[in-house]
Amino acid sequence: MKQTLEMNSTSIITDKEQKAKKRNSLIIITLIWIMLIISAVICLIPFYSMIITSTHANSEIARKLLMTPGDKFIENYKRLVEVVPIWRGFANSLFITLISTFIGLYFSAMSGYGFSKYQFKGNSFLFACVLGTMMVPGQLGIIGFFRLVNEMGLINTYWPIILPSISNAFALFFFKQVADNSVPKEIVEAARIDGSSEMTIFHRIALPLMGPSLATLGIFLFIGKWNEFLQPMILLFDNKLQTLPVMIASVRSQFNVDYGAQYVGIVISIIPILIVFAIFSKQIIGNVMAGAVKE
Repeated sequence: MKQTLEMNSTSIITDKEQKAKKRNSLIIITLIWIMLIISAVICLIPFYSMIITSTHANSEIARKLLMTPGDKFIENYKRLVEVVPIWRGFANSLFITLISTFIGLYFSAMSGYGFSKYQFKGNSFLFACVLGTMMVPGQLGIIGFFRLVNEMGLINTYWPIILPSISNAFALFFFKQVADNSVPKEIVEAARIDGSSEMTIFHRIALPLMGPSLATLGIFLFIGKWNEFLQPMILLFDNKLQTLPVMIASVRSQFNVDYGAQYVGIVISIIPILIVFAIFSKQIIGNVMAGAVKE
């Protein structure tokens, strides 16, 4: 009888502990969801405010914080296309950004792979010099860069905006770490024994293994080049060659800045960024999960 009572009391205590654990886990999950929802709302407020503001007149934009939709979007858009060739700027930015992103990813991946898999004399020193360039703000060399481009006769062309994408110190550092962790030396050595050339090894073995990382960094390179403002403003004088950010900044009426038209231009400018992120976000998540489960 006593044993039966002890077993019943033990089972009651166990049931209480399980219920307490379930209740605590439910509270923790609820708090996590609340924090995630709050974080998502905070991140989405700027986008919401930007879209809402683009639907109001300049007088309303300057006077108060707007949280409800207006009816001036079409008027703002018409003024925008009257002042600047916005879709020409969109095409210019897309052309520059796609080519810059492609060559930046390709040559940075190749350089990072080379630093990772080829142990030549001065490897560490040269890599340290490359990393050292990340400490220098790009704005400090803009005058010298302009003079160099001017001497080469490349002013008012896209070449000085696109070609520097080949040498990206952060991308090189990033891909060196990726090659160290994702491209085993044994596979490279086996391919060499089979008679594969170094370029074949890079294209058919290294690049596929670094695929998720290419997508991850590609988003950041795309966004950085798409939003680039200083170099196009300094190097391009022809309005037909200007990029979208410069065109948006130049939207002005006769006496003041046309905020309504500018906000419409900003809304147009974020469309490619959202599309690129939506396409490659799965690759980023896959890359993160792969790193999480790697032994």
